[in-house]
Amino acid sequence: MEDYLQGCRAALQESQLLHVVLGNEACDLDSMVSALALAFYLAKTTQAGDVFVPVLNIKRSELPLRGDSVFFLQKIHIPESLLIFRDEIDLHALHQAGQLTLILVDHHVLPRSDAALEEAIAEVLDHRPIEQKCCPPCRVSVELVGSCSTLVTERILKGAPEILDRQIAALLHGTIILDCVNMDVKIGKATLKDFKYVEKLEALFPDLPKRNDIFNSLQKAKFDVSGLTTEQMLRKDQKIIFRQGIKVAISTIYMDLEAFLQRSDLITDLHAFCQAHNYDVLVTMTIFFNTQNDPVRQLAIFCPHAALQMTICGVLEHAHSPSLKLTPVTSTLPNLQTYLQGNTQVSRKKFLPLLQEALSAYFDSMTIPSGQPKTVDMSREQVDKEELDKAGTSLISGLSQDEEEPPLPPTPMNSLVDECPLDLGLPKLSPEAIFEKCSQISLSQSTTASLSKK
Repeated sequence: MEDYLQGCRAALQESQLLHVVLGNEACDLDSMVSALALAFYLAKTTQAGDVFVPVLNIKRSELPLRGDSVFFLQKIHIPESLLIFRDEIDLHALHQAGQLTLILVDHHVLPRSDAALEEAIAEVLDHRPIEQKCCPPCRVSVELVGSCSTLVTERILKGAPEILDRQIAALLHGTIILDCVNMDVKIGKATLKDFKYVEKLEALFPDLPKRNDIFNSLQKAKFDVSGLTTEQMLRKDQKIIFRQGIKVAISTIYMDLEAFLQRSDLITDLHAFCQAHNYDVLVTMTIFFNTQNDPVRQLAIFCPHAALQMTICGVLEHAHSPSLKLTPVTSTLPNLQTYLQGNTQVSRKKFLPLLQEALSAYFDSMTIPSGQPKTVDMSREQVDKEELDKAGTSLISGLSQDEEEPPLPPTPMNSLVDECPLDLGLPKLSPEAIFEKCSQISLSQSTTASLSKK
């Protein structure tokens, strides 16, 4: 693989047609490995002279945010320096010069900023439901399996099994296991095809790591933030809402808030982070598991604008649908209000409508004449719009979330997600297993509530 990747970098220096294998914007482990392995396979099985180049669809500076990818590359002995990132190749210039074809892997819809590249797409290999209106008119292979790396493994073993060495097998094997939550049948993410090709890889290379070992090590690396800067920690898992000129960032960090607050020069870093991205408010939601394996959620509201911070904190403290059960935690840091969140069932997804209510209350307090009754907009309308313009221009009304360009890649599908039944504590499953079941639990609770009202 190293020799192949070195050849890819050398090919970028020449003026020639490039067949770019492009992963998705999240660039999680599955997307990265799928792009690397599929490009390698195509390079080995097509006519001489065709150059297939894997491109990771993020900036190089964003790779450290993906701890599992960094860990796995080191473990498999693939130097990061050999990888090609999106900011190191101008796809639009290549397309305009007639020197580009695209193979999309682990996605089948390009973002609006890449719409001009759609006519260059020659093939799609994906494992998520197809969007009929957006799918490009080319060869499309879509199958709903747990990991796109499963489909790449199938392509290799059916087309040219002789090119598969232990290094590539280990990449594919570990990625499928992580994506499919250690092949746990209780979770139900792994399909029969995922099981089939994990077993085939294990039969071909009996010395591959045990499933539990590789899953646990990748899982640990994914959520390890110890080596990140404060800015990287805040950007790793972030949502942004923008309303009437107020821009709010909500970052989830998987560590104890007390440890986070003890970081050197924290307030300076928070100020710099907000100024760099024009954020008026920074909400940090932390989560970790204590020694009894019980979930602990904490909250920090950083806002230099006293009136805005006071309104937000007041609404959150008195919220009842749902109640956060906040307990203030003493902090000597300026412009920062911290809390212990007693209701651990309230994830970021459920928290966002409360934050929207707080912004409504703030705007009402600024516009309603003194002495008049103030009403708070209790609407649960989804306005979690990701705002691209760093200058702070308002969102265009009517755009769907999928139509807008997020300032950062979306959180990978196999990462911790927002809907989390933490009120039940930690069962005899991994934290990832809990989060994989969230949407089902949320749907069940909603159905029960509807029936009880009837």
